[in-house]
Amino acid sequence: MARAIWSGAISFGLVTIPVALYSATHDHTVHFNQFERGTSDRIRYQRINERTGEEVDYSDVVKGHDVGGGEYVVVEQEELDDIAPGRSRTIDIDTFVDLAEIDPVHFQKSYWLGPAKAEYARPYRLLVKAMAKTGKAGIATFVMRGKQYLTALHADGDLLALETLFFADEIRDPADVLDELPSGDRAKPREVAMATALIESMSGPWRPEDFHDTYTAKVEKLVRRKQAGKKTITAEEPPDPTEVVDLMEALRRSVEGTRKKPRSTDLSDLSKADLTKRARQLGVKGRSKMTRAALEKAIHKAS
Repeated sequence: MARAIWSGAISFGLVTIPVALYSATHDHTVHFNQFERGTSDRIRYQRINERTGEEVDYSDVVKGHDVGGGEYVVVEQEELDDIAPGRSRTIDIDTFVDLAEIDPVHFQKSYWLGPAKAEYARPYRLLVKAMAKTGKAGIATFVMRGKQYLTALHADGDLLALETLFFADEIRDPADVLDELPSGDRAKPREVAMATALIESMSGPWRPEDFHDTYTAKVEKLVRRKQAGKKTITAEEPPDPTEVVDLMEALRRSVEGTRKKPRSTDLSDLSKADLTKRARQLGVKGRSKMTRAALEKAIHKAS
């Protein structure tokens, strides 16, 4: 059972509902330790005093803000906690907006919000139902781990989801970061029509379970092959850019290709956990005792 990473209360109007915050996602990236090449010696990072060269205990580390001229203002964590809005324990809803109105560029990370205790379930469920009926998201701010967040709370099934958002001044202007902005001749009507046809031919319902992190699966496969002393397999080079003069022909062939060939995922790119999950979705029995090869065979048969 996951532990709450924050606890406090949702506040809107004169209503306050104690809640607990849980991460809605987890990272399945393959992590590596660092070693000196040609040795089995681990590389470790230490907190070193640059003047004395001695290691500093974590409890003796404080924050310092550079105010220019080589001068720093030292701030203790307790001082930051003392000035936090609501002492970091309140999610203050300022206004309600249509969820669809929020530009996706603002979304940062997703969390689940649950009632802090059983006695708070009734007002919690009431808020979920009201937000689901209106299709609104509550825009709020709160402080967690020394940082203030702008958030959007919305109904997700029987639960409240909290999305942390970037503040407006954290969103970069594309003109400031892109080396090249779109320019030149506008797309021709025939090209737009063909591109639209390609999009339509590739369209379907949103099924998140159909998509998998194939790169992580390949990293895991690389580790297994190296552990077994086998040769690593190099991926194909990326395709060359489409020449402007061949654009229409490329679009036409793409449309024909998608009409003839359904999309599929190479099962060898999936981890065993993903294979087990897909087997469960297909109703394959005995999957927990199957080897990787048996899972792939059972999935092909069930599909």
